[in-house]
Amino acid sequence: MCFSATASFVSSALIAGVGIATLGCVRGHRNEWLFASIPLLFAFHQFAEGAVWLALSGDSVLGGLKPWGFVYMLYAQGVLPLLIPLSVWLIEPGKYRRLMVLPFLVLGAALTVYQLWALLNFDTAIYAHDHSVVYSNPATNQMAVAVLYVIATCGSLFFSGYRYIIALGAVNLVGVLLVMWLKQYAFTSVWCTYAAVVSVLIYFHFRRPHHKRKLFSAVTLRP
Repeated sequence: MCFSATASFVSSALIAGVGIATLGCVRGHRNEWLFASIPLLFAFHQFAEGAVWLALSGDSVLGGLKPWGFVYMLYAQGVLPLLIPLSVWLIEPGKYRRLMVLPFLVLGAALTVYQLWALLNFDTAIYAHDHSVVYSNPATNQMAVAVLYVIATCGSLFFSGYRYIIALGAVNLVGVLLVMWLKQYAFTSVWCTYAAVVSVLIYFHFRRPHHKRKLFSAVTLRP
């Protein structure tokens, strides 16, 4: 698939539809709103990359490259490492599983602080290469940061008590490995696109009745 402004805007519209449907499935459980909003946030993220593609092609109808590039990086590197573990921590009903997710939440918060600092203090080079957008920030494009990022964004999903959330972690981890192998230079762009598409699993999680979502019984959630 050749990534482009059109591909980004189309995926944004489709994922937005899934996101709206997901929010419509939330019934009276306020701790679930953050996790349920992830597909809709990814939809806006894809829209932002569509605007980046337009700016790279010289079309400034939606605005300049730097503002949209910053918005894209803000979500990808400044928000996601905290958003994913926090949303998982909030929806887990048992203290034991929350304790298991807590280290990922602490790591995600630390990464968010560091990467926000990096985005505000270092220039991010943004350019198109081989049908992908490359976002290169000297302070965040480090292997150690990338490994911690994957642990924070994918790791907490595996410690959930919900089957679709564990499945989301599995397919995201597979996506991370594939992107690192095939398009490491465009990791931020390609993996975020992949993660946006597979966020449809969040819809299937919320579509099930609340009492049927758990993978583990209440007994297994006790410390």
